[in-house]
Amino acid sequence: MKNSDNLSIYSIRKKILLMSKVIGAILVISYILSTKLPFSSDISLSIWTVFVVLLIFGVDFLMSCFISKPIAKLEKAAKRMADLDFSSSCDIMTNDEFGRLSTSLNVMADNLQNALMRLEAANKQLEKDVEKERLLLSERKELVDSLSHEMKTPLGIIRAYAEGYQDEDDELKKQKYAEIIISETERMNHLITALLDLSALETGAVQLTSERFDFVELLETVAGRLLIDTPDANFELQYELPDYKIYVCTDKIRMEQVLNNLIINAKKNVKPDGILKLCLSDENGLLHFSVYNQGETIPNEKLKKIWTKFYRDNRLRYSGSGLGLAIVAQILSMQELSYGVKNLADGVQFYFSIPTVK
Repeated sequence: MKNSDNLSIYSIRKKILLMSKVIGAILVISYILSTKLPFSSDISLSIWTVFVVLLIFGVDFLMSCFISKPIAKLEKAAKRMADLDFSSSCDIMTNDEFGRLSTSLNVMADNLQNALMRLEAANKQLEKDVEKERLLLSERKELVDSLSHEMKTPLGIIRAYAEGYQDEDDELKKQKYAEIIISETERMNHLITALLDLSALETGAVQLTSERFDFVELLETVAGRLLIDTPDANFELQYELPDYKIYVCTDKIRMEQVLNNLIINAKKNVKPDGILKLCLSDENGLLHFSVYNQGETIPNEKLKKIWTKFYRDNRLRYSGSGLGLAIVAQILSMQELSYGVKNLADGVQFYFSIPTVK
């Protein structure tokens, strides 16, 4: 293969050898012809000298076309590749060493470009993985810190009443202490469950599963369980619900959790003998839900803070674990649904909207 390349008429070496032979022949022939001209020897020599000069310029032009310009193009292409610029290829189309070298450079540039793209994609994925790991570590630390902070109060109460239980002889007081211990234990269990659930939602460990269901039926079921079947209710229940089915497509279990948390929040904060009102309306392909509780309003500067984890305002009755509304916000945000809270004349209204389906 190597010998055949050397013998090829298209090789640079053969082109130069052929050109040198042709030029030598031209020089000899032109000199012989110049001596045959009907002029004096001086004039003939001058004419031949001019011809030789023109021939030199011609040879220089041909050498520039065959060698200098291709080498310059190859140099520029190589410099671009050295600077990792693969935007343009080397366009030498000759069927010789320069043309084959140009093709090889272009192939190498394509391979390097593809390798760099794969490397860049791998680096981006690595950055995402590192960032995800960092977020998971941050979430884990926050979870541990939150649990440690929130467990102090119930654990302190349980310890105090457990010690009192051991030293108390009165059976009625011992029973009361035991009830308080059980209540605080249930509170801790609820807090841990809610915090783990919220953490799973925030980190993406839990995905929402969409299904088509009647939202009116779901609301009636949740409201009936939380508001109607409660013998110790000290509020007036009002509601405005459609008398026909309205379908949505979302995670039914999570939306039940949203309704449950919002209604419990309203029930907890409605004033004695106050109004608790549920509203559901269908307008322009959107289902609007709201729950209103008559009672003390929330300071305007704190309306946004109530959606954050563990937010409490001891001056208000909007207390508890501080996770219920955070879970509501997280579930609705994951579905890109609009939601909010606003103060009315004599109470507070929570609301959200969800698209309907046929």
